[in-house]
Amino acid sequence: MESLTDIKNYVPIASFDQLSEYLSQWQVNLIITRKRHTKHGDFRALPKGGHQITVNEMPNPYRFLITTLHEIAHLVAFKDFGPRIKPHGKEWKQVFKKIMLPFLVPEIFPDELLRVLQLHFRNPKASSDTDTQLAVVLNKFDPANEKNYIFELESGSVFEIHNGRRFIRGKKRTKRYECREVEGKRLYLFSPHAQVIKIE
Repeated sequence: MESLTDIKNYVPIASFDQLSEYLSQWQVNLIITRKRHTKHGDFRALPKGGHQITVNEMPNPYRFLITTLHEIAHLVAFKDFGPRIKPHGKEWKQVFKKIMLPFLVPEIFPDELLRVLQLHFRNPKASSDTDTQLAVVLNKFDPANEKNYIFELESGSVFEIHNGRRFIRGKKRTKRYECREVEGKRLYLFSPHAQVIKIE
């Protein structure tokens, strides 16, 4: 597990005491890892018993805290309800809402972010990234960059993602945008708040 001193550097200072209590109470084995583009964190029950939580190293303390609590909720739900529950089912939602409640205060989160978090936690989603309103506000506390959201681009715009692949933005389906890869011509669906680099 990472030292508490290390963890303290990643979260809002006012959240640290309560988070430390959780880490101790549930004997959380927390590892901070390099950024992964496919996920912010994960929980694993280890084959020989025990468990492991990994959370990406990230400069946004609010995202780091939410991600850590998200994964702790997986751990607690696993312990309380067993391994057969759905990963983001009613048991996990129940636990996540309960353990998040002490953190939903203005001492920890800025007002703008606190308002959208209170709405989000009426029925938390599998990822903060799938809640467009929350994702956009949370991104405001990331370091400044020159990326655009998919929903900001005009239809027909060419954009690039983190691995260099390029796409052409197409029409919006119910919730996502249909985008065609420039090289392979295959169609992919992108969430409206995915951050990409527009190619002029």
